[in-house]
Amino acid sequence: MPFTLPDLPSVRRQNRDFLAAFLEGADASVPNSALRVLSDQNAGGAFLNLKYLAWLAKNLLPDMAEKGWLDRWANILFGGRKAATFAAGRITVTGTPGTLLPAGTPLATSDGIQYQTAADVYLSATTTPVAVTCLTAGAIGNRDQGALLSLTVAVSSVNAQATVVLIDGGADTESDEDLRARILLRIRNPPMGGCVTDYQQWTLSLPGVSRVWVAPCEMGPGTVTVRFACDVLRASSDGLPTADDCALAKAYLDTVRPVTVADLFVPPSIPQGIVPRILNLSADTPSLRLAIEAALQAMLLERAAPGQTIFACWISDAISEAVGDVTFDLATGDFVMANRGSIASLKAQFGGGIAFT
Repeated sequence: MPFTLPDLPSVRRQNRDFLAAFLEGADASVPNSALRVLSDQNAGGAFLNLKYLAWLAKNLLPDMAEKGWLDRWANILFGGRKAATFAAGRITVTGTPGTLLPAGTPLATSDGIQYQTAADVYLSATTTPVAVTCLTAGAIGNRDQGALLSLTVAVSSVNAQATVVLIDGGADTESDEDLRARILLRIRNPPMGGCVTDYQQWTLSLPGVSRVWVAPCEMGPGTVTVRFACDVLRASSDGLPTADDCALAKAYLDTVRPVTVADLFVPPSIPQGIVPRILNLSADTPSLRLAIEAALQAMLLERAAPGQTIFACWISDAISEAVGDVTFDLATGDFVMANRGSIASLKAQFGGGIAFT
């Protein structure tokens, strides 16, 4: 039966009643009396113990545990929480040809995020690509193409501003909820010598990986194909990993997978743009369109997978939740993926989007 934690006044009354019942002539109800003070002090200690037991009951199992307890579970099961990673990439600089830009030259964004060059570079007659690394771990170091960095220490004959080609790879420390999901997945699916959930857990342990799909025998008998997404780490590409990401994942999986696997493949998913058509939106406003886009993105985050058809009913349900009582017509059928490696995307860079008419 459920346990109801009594409040402090109830514990105090229970203590006073206990004294009156079992200590002849005792009356702990008299204000400021010795028995009253001792009774209430004892009740306060008992109440703190009850609160502590309730706190322990919440934290002993990972489904409701707080940060410190989750870390203990993670340390026991798989070595701890995924740490933040540092963003890195390339910028272009200009200046007098032949000028040396030394390794370790500091740069910064307008909001104060610090970077430094990774190697000595001599400037060319045009723009010169330079490798840089962010000095702050986390997604805050990621920068899209065209962003500007500025030299924080002047270098003679080098222009003060640099343009980002792409800086990515920065991932935040694993959140409590993501860590909780990994812990529960591990408990519910103990290691089985290379089953599907083993590959999921191995891949999810890598920094930045947020979703994993495993396809046994896709490339032939005895093979395993693993695809994954990095929804925060590679947000600019709709979570699709780079070739380097896939190579690093394969290198790690090769160290933990069973030797009996004929071959392991870790290819990137192929983005396939989808364009739902929404007609006759009865309250067509910019904010409502943004809400619809967010709802469809959330639906794809939950349901999209390599080779997974995106059904029209899924799209309709997501839009309905976003618009509430607003009416609309959906002129869209099911979106069937071109092959087993294709995954649906709303990103314009992949031919996706939402058509409002």
